[in-house]
Amino acid sequence: MMRDDTVRLPLAPAGDATERPISLAIVAMGGQGGGVLTGWVVKLAEDAGWVAQSTSVPGVAQRTGATIYYVEMMQAQNGRKPVLAQMPTPGDVDVVLASEFMEAGRSILRGIVTPDKTTLIASDHRSLAISEKSAPGLGIADSDAVTEAVGVVARQEIVFDMNALAIENGSVISAAMFGALAGSGALPFPREAYHAVIGSGGKGAAASKRTFDAAFDRACAPAKPAEAVVATPPPATIPRFEDRRMAALGQRIEALGLPLRVTEMALHGLAKVVDFQDLAYGTEYLDRLEAIHRTDRALDGASQDYDLTFQAAKYLANAMTYDDIVRVADLKTRAARRQRIVDEIGAKPDQILHTTEYMHPRLEELAGILPVGLARWLKHRSGLYNWLDRRIDKGRRVHTYSAGWFILLYVVGGLRSWRRRSLRHASEMAHIAEWLQQALHAAQQDYELGVEIMKCRRLIKGYSDTHERSQSKFSKVIATIQQLQGRDDAAQWARRLRETAIREGEGGDLDGLIRTIRSFA
Repeated sequence: MMRDDTVRLPLAPAGDATERPISLAIVAMGGQGGGVLTGWVVKLAEDAGWVAQSTSVPGVAQRTGATIYYVEMMQAQNGRKPVLAQMPTPGDVDVVLASEFMEAGRSILRGIVTPDKTTLIASDHRSLAISEKSAPGLGIADSDAVTEAVGVVARQEIVFDMNALAIENGSVISAAMFGALAGSGALPFPREAYHAVIGSGGKGAAASKRTFDAAFDRACAPAKPAEAVVATPPPATIPRFEDRRMAALGQRIEALGLPLRVTEMALHGLAKVVDFQDLAYGTEYLDRLEAIHRTDRALDGASQDYDLTFQAAKYLANAMTYDDIVRVADLKTRAARRQRIVDEIGAKPDQILHTTEYMHPRLEELAGILPVGLARWLKHRSGLYNWLDRRIDKGRRVHTYSAGWFILLYVVGGLRSWRRRSLRHASEMAHIAEWLQQALHAAQQDYELGVEIMKCRRLIKGYSDTHERSQSKFSKVIATIQQLQGRDDAAQWARRLRETAIREGEGGDLDGLIRTIRSFA
């Protein structure tokens, strides 16, 4: 066995500790220029002779996770370059820049915003997360909680709508955040140095400078004292119809002498139903609504502000405008939709817009638009049905505004005249009739319970298998509510059932609540 006779000398001391670097964390979503902003900050430091280093940890995807960019900068000491960290450490970050308000909240939760050190620069606009958009009920996170936290945990805060300011000046939010950073005074560089960095960007530099200057001035402006805000109800928006036939239908609603909120809801429901199908369909909506109102009046609904009629006006319109392939195709080819996309992404008139959408139609949806007899004949031929389903039930990437796909979708969207004879329409009308009958029957014994059953219709939404799941949930809730009829607290339990079904998967246990009700009902 060999011996190692090598003499190991002690390591030389590293030397005195130097001044700590300045650290910045930037949290930005895809498409907001977080990488560009990081590059600007690094160049700003390097142009001043500092040593700067940037790293990034990307999120999962656009608006499901923001990318965290981290920058450290420091002057070289005696010709020696510093060793810089690659990730922010809680309690040790000087500046946090957030491109969206909830991202500022997440930065606070991560602990990188601290009252003794951190300047927080954030845009207070909201870009809703996937979980907020897909929630069955009201899933939008509470911004007030972030507002309260910002005032406590940050040493200095600069918060305003940087996205709106950028759009107003023809640029992107990264330029506004760069201007706010300069205005904060958190970095020891003059305003001219920031301008020089932006000027080297080439195309778009002029708009970026305008945005930078506007954000700089906003960040330097003294904060205005908060003013007391008195909550006032929004003004009524009674639609007025220019079309003579629509105006005549609207007059039928106004002739009922209902409270303003009910009249407003019914007129909006009428407009929605007619847009979905035609004037005759709007007449069907009014016939049903008038029948409900007669029952409501007989039940002394005036003492309840005609709440039964109000809820029916809202949810009956939603039920009658169900999502089928005709509706989906119609919405995707409307000029207003394309204009909305152009406005959201800020496309210029000289730019070409392409949209690619993922569609996954099933034979169930295609069969649903067929006439009742033909659709049922096809469903009874299980071999043929399954053979067709295997070839149709595939995901497709559809270029919505290409000539071929647009023409196909436009033609499908124009098949409204087929809808009334289709199997899907027949099944939807039968489901609506059963739901209304259950609500009105319950209201005759318990007015509040009838109202709660009307509200349960909000559980049904979506398209394809999403619609099937929501309809199944609705059926479970209604079946359980029927077991509660006759109890003094039936309406309270029905409300709890509906709210639990809405939250199911996010704090709601519908099956557990149903078991509880069955134990005593």
